[in-house]
Amino acid sequence: MATIFTRIIKGEIPCHKVAEDEHYLAFLDIQPLVEGHVLVIPKVEVDYIFDLEDEALTGLMLFAKRIAPAIKKAVPCKRLGVSVIGLEVPHTHIHLIPMNEVGDMNFSKRKLNPSSQDLADTAATIRAFL
Repeated sequence: MATIFTRIIKGEIPCHKVAEDEHYLAFLDIQPLVEGHVLVIPKVEVDYIFDLEDEALTGLMLFAKRIAPAIKKAVPCKRLGVSVIGLEVPHTHIHLIPMNEVGDMNFSKRKLNPSSQDLADTAATIRAFL
């Protein structure tokens, strides 16, 4: 059965896209830790990041690197945190998280619940800086 991320890639489930190319997709987390929390995924469904082919892993990181400055401009922060946990969805994904303190990357804290319009606005702001 396809993962939720594969269903997003196929357009079966909507998302708030930030960027996309032939191999990768970046979109907003719908339950972010902080505003501007972006997920970056390969379009190939591979559960564990280190099971990706070397070229796909390198491409994923370079794709994330292109998006990071736009997130930082759209959501002013001290740093952009990067996390790979991989337990939530069995499809490789990178979390890009605007942070001003270490606690901003605490996945056990309560998630935000932004409206669809808030997410759309944030995605549009990030895209404007790409």
